[in-house]
Amino acid sequence: MAERIRVAVIGAGIGRAHVIGYNQLPEAFEVAAICDLNAERAATAAELAPGARVVTDIQNIFADPSIPLIDICLPPRLHAPVTLAALKAGKHVICEKPLAGSLADVDEIIATARASSLRVFPIFQYRYGTSYRAADALKRAGLLGRPLVLSIETHWQRGADYYAEPWRGTWAGELGGVIVSHASHLHNLATHLVGEVMEVAAFLDTRVNAIETEDCAAISMRTAEGALVTSSLTLGSAGNLSRFRACFEKATIASSDEPYEVCSARWRFTATDPARQAEIDAVVAATPPVAPRFPGFFADVHAALSGRPDLYLPSLDEARHSAELITACYASARTGRIIRLPLGQDDALYEGWKPIAAA
Repeated sequence: MAERIRVAVIGAGIGRAHVIGYNQLPEAFEVAAICDLNAERAATAAELAPGARVVTDIQNIFADPSIPLIDICLPPRLHAPVTLAALKAGKHVICEKPLAGSLADVDEIIATARASSLRVFPIFQYRYGTSYRAADALKRAGLLGRPLVLSIETHWQRGADYYAEPWRGTWAGELGGVIVSHASHLHNLATHLVGEVMEVAAFLDTRVNAIETEDCAAISMRTAEGALVTSSLTLGSAGNLSRFRACFEKATIASSDEPYEVCSARWRFTATDPARQAEIDAVVAATPPVAPRFPGFFADVHAALSGRPDLYLPSLDEARHSAELITACYASARTGRIIRLPLGQDDALYEGWKPIAAA
């Protein structure tokens, strides 16, 4: 693929933040088009990308052979069908979370991508931050040891202004509540650090907003590496906060609480044995700076499409595990049982986690 990749951004809401990310990589990407049914909103976003075409019909993008990559920033209900349509049109795909509303749809996307030799890049941008990269470097160096416990807090404030978008807070539009819309990034970060989730027990409730879906959650998990993980979620916080604290055999990690760039702000790395603190500090100090969030993620997408290594790029297998975890959380909350992963095609919620009444 050409060194500079032409990309079309589909959806000019969160898509604006993506355009800003591409603007920080002018040698790697050209935003060729911005597509939205609302032409005025697309035009406003296009002001951030001089030369980008404003398009209201996505078929125009699919038919353009000069655009090999599309970036899907649409409401969640459209993620799976547009991803599949893009693959069938011969395009590589970047897709916001959730990739789909069911394991069945994720499996169809995986099969279609593999059959066509095209790439689908699910977005989990929190691992793009220098502090998280230092944690990963410590793990690779054997300086963390066995993971013991990890506590996650996703405490955000969402009110009537947020839910003014009619698809938000609905099963049909958003495909779920806080565990879909807000928890996915830190949950993915946890599994990248301490192993895939093997067991889940979840309590979900709607306590803050007059919406269909949950806006509070308390989740307990056990991972493949033996870590015990707790995740506390609410959209009723005074302000926004994302953070976690992880206790390993040899060190304890405490993240920042910055909501959007939690992995870029300064973290604390404390050795269990004070005599090893200098060794840990040296690895942290030697960690190269990483572009945060979207620029870091997009840089790895460019590397992947150019045939270069992309060590931290989220995979489709991770997107499937994210969908498994969401499915398991809803199953646990509805049945009162501990749910064990992985989940297969025989699972009761394989075709989707939406309640039957909302399907």
